[in-house]
Amino acid sequence: MPLLEELGFYQRLVHADYALMLKLNRDWQMPFFDNIALFIRESTFWVPFYVFLLLYITINYGRKGFWWAAALLGLVALTDLLSSHVIKEVFFRPRPCRDETMAHQIRFLAKTCGMNGSFTSSHATNHFAIATFIYQTMKKKSPWWGIAFIWAGLISYAQVYVGVHYPFDILGGAILGSFAGFIAARLFNHQTGLGLAS
Repeated sequence: MPLLEELGFYQRLVHADYALMLKLNRDWQMPFFDNIALFIRESTFWVPFYVFLLLYITINYGRKGFWWAAALLGLVALTDLLSSHVIKEVFFRPRPCRDETMAHQIRFLAKTCGMNGSFTSSHATNHFAIATFIYQTMKKKSPWWGIAFIWAGLISYAQVYVGVHYPFDILGGAILGSFAGFIAARLFNHQTGLGLAS
């Protein structure tokens, strides 16, 4: 194996990603968190919160709330399309559970290992897009909406913990999702907004 100093920039990134993967997935394992992580990444965990949020906004903000919900759903459709059907198709990086270099070194806890690419994580892309949109459109109501980023981070971390994504897949998805969420929120606030007091 070549010395780290002899590797190119891309190879160094991959090396760092592998090392961080082993830390988060294997070395820093917490047995009590195994089943929790599996549950956190499933839709049965996060869908109820989003349904409640959509109902809360539409009921409390009327027509503007309806457009907020429509914008959020459109954002998720867009980010999922970008991550799952554009970026993953371009890079088609093997998931750690299918990567010949890593599969035998990691703890794989999930029931299945997806056949599609690993970069970017669609979970991270979608949830960080949602978190950014929520915060940027609701922060005047309360800065506590920033907790949405912790929510997105926890769901994203679970993808690494169970062995279906690399840390840099999460980072790439978080950056993409946050950017898309920020643009969508700016457009929504400029065109409609929720009429929140400053």
